[in-house]
Amino acid sequence: MREVLDSKDVEILRIIQEDCRAAAREISNRTNTPATTVFAKIKRMERLGIVKGYRAILDSSKLDVGTTAFVLGSFAYRGEGGKVLSQREVAKQIAEFPEVQEVHIISGDWDILMKVKDRDVGSIGRFVVDKLRLVKGIEKTLTCLVFESEKETTAIPL
Repeated sequence: MREVLDSKDVEILRIIQEDCRAAAREISNRTNTPATTVFAKIKRMERLGIVKGYRAILDSSKLDVGTTAFVLGSFAYRGEGGKVLSQREVAKQIAEFPEVQEVHIISGDWDILMKVKDRDVGSIGRFVVDKLRLVKGIEKTLTCLVFESEKETTAIPL
C-alpha cells in the first residue's frame, strides 16, 4: 500500500492521526499544499480504505469504565457432537460484547487475545465468568489485569 502514497499523503496522515478534527485549510498550511488537494487526497485515502474512520479518544476512567484487562483464551476446535468450530466465528462473536475493545487471533500457547474495559475488577470477572466462558469454543481463559498504562494509542508509525 505504501507505493500508493506519496510524501504529502504520509504527511497528511500524520496530521489527521494526531488531530482528526484538523480542517483541510489547517492541514494545507502545515503541509504547504493547496486545500483542494488536501481534501482530494483525504477523500482518496478514505476510498482506498487507508483512513477507516474518525473517532474521539475518551478517558475511560472518567466514564466509569477505568479497569482494563487483557484476556487470553484457549480455543476448542470441536464442539458438541464433534462439530468443527470456526475460530474466526468465535472471535467475531466475542467482538460483539460491549466490554471488548479488541480481539486478536494469535499464535503460541493461547489462541485469542482480548482487550476488555469495564467498571472494576468484579465487572471484569463477571464478564469472563458469565459471558466469555459461555461462548462455545472457549475452553479456558487467563485474565491479566492492568495496574497502570504508560501508553495506549491507535497511532500507526509512518
